Amino acid sequence: MSLRRIAAFSDGRTGGNPAGVHISAELPDVPAMQRIAAEVGFSETAFAAPVADGWRVRYFSPASEVPFCGHATIALGAALALDHGDGVFALTLNQARITVEGRRDGAQLSAALQSPPTRSEAVPPGLLAPALALFGLATGDLDPRLPPARIHGGADHLLLALRDRETLRAMRYDLAAGRALMQDHGLVTIALAFAENERHFHTRNAFASGGVYEDPATGASTAALAGYLRDLGWPHGGAITLVQGEDMGQRSRLRAEIGLERGASIRVSGLARVMD
Repeated sequence: MSLRRIAAFSDGRTGGNPAGVHISAELPDVPAMQRIAAEVGFSETAFAAPVADGWRVRYFSPASEVPFCGHATIALGAALALDHGDGVFALTLNQARITVEGRRDGAQLSAALQSPPTRSEAVPPGLLAPALALFGLATGDLDPRLPPARIHGGADHLLLALRDRETLRAMRYDLAAGRALMQDHGLVTIALAFAENERHFHTRNAFASGGVYEDPATGASTAALAGYLRDLGWPHGGAITLVQGEDMGQRSRLRAEIGLERGASIRVSGLARVMD
């Protein structure tokens, strides 16, 4: 058994989103995985065990299991590259089969995941108003080019695109109220985004559903956002870059490559650094 702490989507040798990576011959039982995730204390820990055609993977936050976690998958890809060399590794999740590619270049680690299928839809009735109220936002704070949406890239997120960078920087909300709202509507995070231009975004992700105020880098919601932009007909040029975590002192960098096929997987990549 090995337990590593790896920051995914790092900005060189700093920043990124810390994840636990627990690799063992067999997955621990659910209470043990939940306990280990709480002890690690990061927003998510990935648990992996070998199976005939790759790796069986489950993800736990300190408070609950989540169906898919992008940054923990990037951290897992880096850990597998350290243990097994560069390669593409097949992962079986609770609800999907994906891959992660791990690479080493000297001391630098990088990884790229292929997300589960993506989809997006209009915000259902009864969600937008309380979500805006949670963050103290008004409809005039929203970017009319990017309508609010429920987006999916392995997990469900609410997207609120903002008109200006300062509104994003000022994000505040009540953790308990946010958790209740996310649990009531089956959301893993609420993603706030600002489009600096057509191919570069700044994002913040409230992760109250997992008992975490804010995630500094969120690969799953990045995949979901990229799928949403494709479905919307946004002129993304085939790829977008995101800066996340900057406003909480953990600057992270993510890249998403976007194909033409509606609903298709999104490739999300970034650097990773071992923390211990």
